[in-house]
Amino acid sequence: MDKFLLQQQVLERLAEDLLQVENALRAAHETATHEENIAENKYDTLGLEAAYLATGQARRAEAIRQAMAQWRQFSPRPYEASKGIQLGAVVCLADADERQQQLFIGPDGGSMRLGSGAPFVQVISSASPLGRAMLGKCEGDEISVQVASTRQQFEVLWIR
Repeated sequence: MDKFLLQQQVLERLAEDLLQVENALRAAHETATHEENIAENKYDTLGLEAAYLATGQARRAEAIRQAMAQWRQFSPRPYEASKGIQLGAVVCLADADERQQQLFIGPDGGSMRLGSGAPFVQVISSASPLGRAMLGKCEGDEISVQVASTRQQFEVLWIR
């Protein structure tokens, strides 16, 4: 599993997301500032609503830009058994029903699935509950994560 290829796929997906958000931002801004949307009374709120939407889109665009910067600076390292799972590891987990999932632990802002078909690779942050629970674990270790009212158990099958 090529970690650098996975990193490039994450950056490409973030660039696509940024383009979509910027297009939505532009459309919301145009709606908010269009002369036909000037409020004529206190109940005429289309322009105000579009301005709020534009503000939210601008925040989302900035979050994506920050995530892209983190992923560009990120340098996945080879797995070292003495350190266990670290940022940059590709991990295969199995649940109690022996369903397997492959995870790539990266910096914030990259929660997405990579690849088409099976097996896909789920990108997670080391700050996520599952990411935090995996840090330092080794092959064969058990991982337990509380999700809402359910406790999920996993076994680490392999690490790259």
